Amino acid sequence: MKVIASSLRKGNVVEMDGKLYAVLKAENFHPGKGTPTTSVDMRRISDGVKVAERWRTTEMVEKATVDEREYDFLYEDGEGFHFMEPATYEQITVSPDVVGDDKAFLTDGIKVYLKTYEGVAIGMELPARVVVEITETEPVTKGQTASSSYKPAICSNGIRVMVPPHIGAGTRIVINTEDYSYQGREKD
Repeated sequence: MKVIASSLRKGNVVEMDGKLYAVLKAENFHPGKGTPTTSVDMRRISDGVKVAERWRTTEMVEKATVDEREYDFLYEDGEGFHFMEPATYEQITVSPDVVGDDKAFLTDGIKVYLKTYEGVAIGMELPARVVVEITETEPVTKGQTASSSYKPAICSNGIRVMVPPHIGAGTRIVINTEDYSYQGREKD
């Protein structure tokens, strides 16, 4: 299926010269003069080689048809990360380079969307928001307003996040998985 280059997003799969590439990052540039371009960082699925490509934003690119389904995370071992499809109980092993930095969010039973091509996992999409627990942060300061400033905190999964001053250790909060931003306290 052909799509225009400017519509490519992280996780899409592109076919070039008979090989498949997973999009890692796609940015559109609109200079004041000249042609707008789309710069794409990709990883070749067959051997993991990273490639950077640039197209005019209106150029047509071949997008591969990929199966995308919801899977439950089971566990991690020496082979990789193991997921199960809830409908068929079919298990799939995903290599660590596909998971990347997102492995910090993989907790028991979390639901993720896996993109597979011919039975091989090529991309993973986390839920937009996840609940984490704050393990350490500066102590709560009395009289400090919530709007004044944010303070650094470390979550139970090791990720650093900026939180309002009234959040203390042991608090469960919701964070955005795209940019690790604080979204609010967990609502029970």
